[in-house]
Amino acid sequence: MRIAIDAMGGDFAPRHIVDGALAAARSVGCGLALVGRRDAIQGELDRHADRDRLDVRVVDAPDVIAMAEAAAAALRRKPKASIRVAADLVAAGEAAALFSAGHTGATVMAAHGALGMLPGVDRPALATTIPTRRQPAVLLDTGATVGCRPPHLVQFAVMGSVFARVALGLERPRVGLLSIGEEETKGTDLTRETHRLLKGAPVHFIGNVEARDAYSGVADVIVCDGFTGNVVLKVSEGLVETVEALLREELSSTFARRIGYLLSRRAFRRFRRRVDYSEYGGAPLVGVAGLCIVGHGRSSAKAVRNAVVLASRFAAEGLVDRVRREIAAASVAWGEPKAGQS
Repeated sequence: MRIAIDAMGGDFAPRHIVDGALAAARSVGCGLALVGRRDAIQGELDRHADRDRLDVRVVDAPDVIAMAEAAAAALRRKPKASIRVAADLVAAGEAAALFSAGHTGATVMAAHGALGMLPGVDRPALATTIPTRRQPAVLLDTGATVGCRPPHLVQFAVMGSVFARVALGLERPRVGLLSIGEEETKGTDLTRETHRLLKGAPVHFIGNVEARDAYSGVADVIVCDGFTGNVVLKVSEGLVETVEALLREELSSTFARRIGYLLSRRAFRRFRRRVDYSEYGGAPLVGVAGLCIVGHGRSSAKAVRNAVVLASRFAAEGLVDRVRREIAAASVAWGEPKAGQS
């Protein structure tokens, strides 16, 4: 099994990308296709004494899509961009999965263009694993599809349920729709119509979920459009960082508190692991007809390692085929009212 990696994507590329990818290769024995500027990648590989003992292939791609570039225009101008070449490797069957911590929009478009969509799916979604007080849950979409219609959110609910079963081992995931109130009449036209459709969809729909309950564990799958989901995710990341900083300041402000901090370090480390995005590494782009994991732009080597391990695991477990089969078996007319409904 080989994982295609956009070695030039992310704030700390290619160093952290190469370091994390090699750590994953040592851990699970997967092969790597490191895609990007050959000289830059080779320079990072030369820092690792065991590089020649690992199954590593370097694929030259001279162009890089910067975070500030418009995705569609950049992909047209740069046919040899690292993310595009990496996606083409998966499409050609030369790699089992794609990972990138680079431009999210460009990654989504490159994966969509190279791999196509699964039958019955109109839009892809990023399925991000989030911590809750009970067990991890899935939030989607977190940035792949900004402009959504109700049928798209129903598709996200079905795909999120499949992902929760495969990734989290949940037999019957509870699906909630993110809204501003629990009542089905609350929210926008999008959420109200989606609520109506979800009541007849092949998922365990429990109704609306307010933002304050997203991390309570009341739902295993939380569905929203990509704009809303990305805002929720970024606010959550910022809150975690702020809470950590405030705790450190408070616990180190006096001698007695410093002693308390030393005694509570184990609990503090456990808290950090539960809320740290790098523990999961990345989010799968569900809906495309191939396996694609999208990482955080600030991905550390640890995050990259975990993302590549995740990609290897999902490839071995046939995540994409399982999503394909369950969507085919869902027998629901996406977004169209059933007989007797107006």
